[in-house]
Amino acid sequence: MQAIPVSSYRVLFTSSVLNLCELVALRPDLASLKKVLYFHENQLVYPVRKDQERDFQYGYNQILSCLVADVVVFNSSFNMESFLSSIPSFVKRIPDHRPRDLNALIRPKCLVLHFPLQFPDVTSLLPKHKLLRRPATVSRVDDISAAPGQQQLCSEGPQAPGLDMPGSPCPNPGPGRGTPDKVEDPEQSPANEGRGPEQEQDVMMEGIEGAEGRTKPLHIVWPHRWEHDKDPELFFKTLLKLRERNLDFQLSVLGETFTDVPGIFAEVRGQLDDHVLHWGFLPSKDDYLRVLCQADVVVSTAKHEFFGVAMLEAVHCGCYPLCPNSLVYPEIFPAEYLYRTPEQLCKRLQGLCRRPDLARRHQVQIDTAAYSWAALRERFGELLATPADHGP
Repeated sequence: MQAIPVSSYRVLFTSSVLNLCELVALRPDLASLKKVLYFHENQLVYPVRKDQERDFQYGYNQILSCLVADVVVFNSSFNMESFLSSIPSFVKRIPDHRPRDLNALIRPKCLVLHFPLQFPDVTSLLPKHKLLRRPATVSRVDDISAAPGQQQLCSEGPQAPGLDMPGSPCPNPGPGRGTPDKVEDPEQSPANEGRGPEQEQDVMMEGIEGAEGRTKPLHIVWPHRWEHDKDPELFFKTLLKLRERNLDFQLSVLGETFTDVPGIFAEVRGQLDDHVLHWGFLPSKDDYLRVLCQADVVVSTAKHEFFGVAMLEAVHCGCYPLCPNSLVYPEIFPAEYLYRTPEQLCKRLQGLCRRPDLARRHQVQIDTAAYSWAALRERFGELLATPADHGP
């Protein structure tokens, strides 16, 4: 509070983790500013394992902050709708004098503006077969360098990436989605357009060096926080099923660890030892990107996701994504990359383990450039503008 200077600022841009209501009460001189509240997550639908009094307070603080803000921005339509639709049931937890219709008061202030990513140029890290399937014209996103120290950015549609009209529904498909292939089974996944299947396979196989490269096991990467809301239990149970079926694969488990690490990581480490290439957080951004570039498939088993930076980073590095058909993922990923049940996830990975070349020659139908700072910068400028910026 005291660190915020008294000055001629016009806009106060805050994260939803800040209690904006308290800040404005303690610093009334800030009340006249344009107050923008940005939600990268919301506490109303966070999957807590043991409900505590403070968990209610976190969500209530976010509701109060919305009432004080002039504009409420969400990083995805799923984040916005899950928050607004949860307010009525959330306030019922108040013993008495419950406020009414808070969602109706907040919705007119709301809009969707995706979190802007900085994708580095990974051309020098990509294996030959990934280079061969990249678009002929390099996307402008590759000209953006990642900020120092950004590795796994934590945590996933508007008509164009970014600014939606306040309170309007978010249409599908999302801004970065290409035309999805209508394929449920990865063994039927088509080759890239523009070539016949046999010619396409010949070209891609030229990029997978020698006989060893053609039979190299599928490399699966899981680049998420080691916490219960990412559901590592489902991921590892699926891998153990693949192992029981004598399917060969390689494994990289990345992501940061915190105080409370789920026990499943220690339980399965020894059982999967023969498959592990990398295990644990990589402090070097270059090392992290190198692993993503070498991997074939990136998997999410999340129970809690509002955007999914790690999945988009992996797609940028040429990985075939597999995500739950829930949360934010249908907003960003075409249907062919979504699974509905644990059994479907296992079947998809089983098919790719048997035919890893299908993942290696597949062109992912997602334009990650749509989520870059270069694409979203103008809309953030509009968000932070005030009438005074446009003159008399």
